[in-house]
Amino acid sequence: FREGEKVEARYRGKSRYYPGRIRSDNRDGTYDIDYDDGEKERGVREELIKSLEKALDSPRSPKRDEFREGDKVEARYRGKSRYYPGRIRSDNRDGTYDIDYDDGEKERGVRAELIKSLEAKSSPRRDSPRRDERSSTGFREGEKIEARYRGKSRYYPGRIRSDNRDGTYDIDYDDGEKERGVREELIKSLEKALDSPRSPKRDEFREGDKVEA
Repeated sequence: FREGEKVEARYRGKSRYYPGRIRSDNRDGTYDIDYDDGEKERGVREELIKSLEKALDSPRSPKRDEFREGDKVEARYRGKSRYYPGRIRSDNRDGTYDIDYDDGEKERGVRAELIKSLEAKSSPRRDSPRRDERSSTGFREGEKIEARYRGKSRYYPGRIRSDNRDGTYDIDYDDGEKERGVREELIKSLEKALDSPRSPKRDEFREGDKVEA
């Protein structure tokens, strides 16, 4: 095993394997390991360690290449049955991924089978005429909008902070709140309303104009 290699090892010789990384090769058939849960162990015998990186080369795991850093995903946080939205922070190259969840939680070493890509939903449906039409009229970064915060019925004003390229957007609300991964259908553009024939009077105002309302 080489230093930095992703492994599983039987912590203190127990029967269960725990994920971690090789911190150092002691050149005597033992290794020092930093476990993903924060524990450290020195002098672990080689026969108690399994490489997770070699598993990547197995023909049985073709799906492990499906996630890229920055991909929008849903994952079963801590192995629970419910999926939570987030983004791939890093690919550990061993079939596991570090995830930043939209609610602020972070999780390391999430197995690929616990993750569903939201980017993958882009394929046949995204190429449909309706999807193309929506993406061409999507929202741009910095655009002034209203959105249904956390899916509530009421719309709150804010700005598009970033386009996640998956039909969702990150929003900075005017009241200081922030929200990631807001679906397009929960957002209304205030800028497009300016161009609407229904609101001719809106063209007379520009951002920064002094007004009474």
